[in-house]
Amino acid sequence: MSEFKQLTDSLWASPQITVEDVARAKAEGFTHIICNRPDDEAPGQPSALEIGSAAKQHGMGFTSVPVSSAGFSLPQVDAMQDALAKGGEKVLAYCRSGTRSTLLWALAQAKAGADLEDIDRRAVAAGYNTSAIRPTMEMLAKGE
Repeated sequence: MSEFKQLTDSLWASPQITVEDVARAKAEGFTHIICNRPDDEAPGQPSALEIGSAAKQHGMGFTSVPVSSAGFSLPQVDAMQDALAKGGEKVLAYCRSGTRSTLLWALAQAKAGADLEDIDRRAVAAGYNTSAIRPTMEMLAKGE
């Protein structure tokens, strides 16, 4: 069972979830799931379609914004912003370890003008590190 790590009042990050984790997420009040992991990244991982279908069966929203090892793009940041905006009061984002979900959230927050130190603090409190993307966060915060 995956550990859901709270980033904000409305967003949690998680390592890869299973169909069973979707039921648990629903029971814990989550309203939307965001997949940040590409399909077939590892043998045996549940596909976005499987997780999305389970979310739908539980009356939850689902968005896929996959991020590969190639890194982040501005369209992904924009898609994450959109997913977070429509996600509701309690959103769960997942990838292999939770790191890409956290970093994509951090970039989306920076682009939206959130305080970068607050973003960093929240990520660290959940066990993640944004230092690798800090220059990009600063550029996005400046509107570059």
